[in-house]
Amino acid sequence: MVYVIHSAKEFDELVESGKKVLVDFYADWCGPCKMQAPIVEAIAEENSDVVVAKLNVDDVDDVAERFNIVSIPTLLIFKGGKLVKNFVGVTMKANILAALK
Repeated sequence: MVYVIHSAKEFDELVESGKKVLVDFYADWCGPCKMQAPIVEAIAEENSDVVVAKLNVDDVDDVAERFNIVSIPTLLIFKGGKLVKNFVGVTMKANILAALK
């Protein structure tokens, strides 16, 4: 299941949960984001130990600004509440899974 983040509070609670978290920063109008979406959804379905979430940069721009998101899609991986990896642009599933280990 892919969670949709609607606020900075939701984002902070999710990241601070201590779990492995993958956040997809996207926008509805972004073509490459549409290409990234099925990859992110597959990771969510196949990896129960990872919390997967999407954050629309147009709706939750304060979080996007906090992490200096200037290009989308951007994927951020958090472990134990700390940012451990980021990917900018469409990223292959194998690369994401390797970073989640």
